[in-house]
Amino acid sequence: MKKSLVLAMAMALGVTASAYAANPFSDVPAGHWAYDSVAKLAAAGVVDGYADGAFDGDKLMTRYEMAQIVAKAMAKGADCDKLAAEFADELDNLGVRVAKLEKAADAVKISGQFRARYITRDKGDDAFDLRTRLWVTGQINDDWTYTGMLQNTQTVHGGDGVNSKDEAGDDKVELIRAYLNGKVGGMDVQAGRWDEVTSSGAVLDLYVDGVKVAYGDDVKVWGLAAKGAGGDCALDVNEKSSDRVYIAGVETKVGVVDAYANYFKADGIVGEYQQATYDQEVYNVGLGMNVAKDLRLTYEYMWGDKKYDDRVSKDGYIVGLNYKGAGDEVGSYGLHAFYYDQPVNAFISPTFDLTNFAAEGGYEGWSVGVDYAVAKNVLLCVNYYDTEAKATSSDDEVIYSELYFSF
Repeated sequence: MKKSLVLAMAMALGVTASAYAANPFSDVPAGHWAYDSVAKLAAAGVVDGYADGAFDGDKLMTRYEMAQIVAKAMAKGADCDKLAAEFADELDNLGVRVAKLEKAADAVKISGQFRARYITRDKGDDAFDLRTRLWVTGQINDDWTYTGMLQNTQTVHGGDGVNSKDEAGDDKVELIRAYLNGKVGGMDVQAGRWDEVTSSGAVLDLYVDGVKVAYGDDVKVWGLAAKGAGGDCALDVNEKSSDRVYIAGVETKVGVVDAYANYFKADGIVGEYQQATYDQEVYNVGLGMNVAKDLRLTYEYMWGDKKYDDRVSKDGYIVGLNYKGAGDEVGSYGLHAFYYDQPVNAFISPTFDLTNFAAEGGYEGWSVGVDYAVAKNVLLCVNYYDTEAKATSSDDEVIYSELYFSF
């Protein structure tokens, strides 16, 4: 009976004859023998009654309901040893349920990013778009996690804009990343759809549906087999079921120098900016080292196996300097400068925001940029690119201004 519980709880909490809070239950009026005890227990958060606002003191309780109240009383510091012993099994079960709920809540995390971007081109229209990304990460077990990303981009002015408004005028929200990370034996495994940016992204940055495995620490060896992801992702594919991309790579550190080497094979892939490439193979090697405090030098060399464009060579390079970098601290910043010499024969789908003149032999030129932490979780990025076509007299200047809000 609940009235017996009230007396037990009142004694456990040391209830006196004078209640210190108003009683919230409609069926326990002033003058009731349990009024003071019920009022104190309600104020302490030990009892909360039923949905209709009644205490129902004459209603039979289940052992699980009793255990819930004992647990709340114990959390308030009450001496409930005898009651705890009587309901030990129910309290244990209750603890397991609570622990599972807390673990489940911690296992799923949501984060996001809002980006406002303005693009100015010397040879083309200006563009302004707004992009929202929401990441959902879930802990499956100690070895496996899930990551998903929803994206919406609204084109305010000019440009095409990934995931911009469709013909009906409705905004699209696309699940454009959905993949698993885990371990199989001693290997790290990634499987699903994601944006694969290999090394600097100078050769390849594209969305793939596939599997990636990696092994090793000091010397990391990895490989990828995938199908190009189409639709609204940053890569269109040839309308064949045979389009594939394969990558093999190795990364290590030699003294103070970070080094990597990669092999790429694209079969039937159509890059975001360039025309169809069939059975293209590209190799690249890269080095990076700190040459002074906060100053890092990088160099990457790449070459292709075929001359898809006979007007230019099969090899190219990129050299860069990076100074510091914007972080969590407001006012922190980073500066960077790069020089590019990249014929179209030596890249598949590059990541850079510059004009790459893929139909005119590729590009060469330079860029400078700055990243600045405007406020907590607010980052400003401005990059200037000046490139010209390798096989024609075309040139272009581009300014990318981006403001990121992370939450």
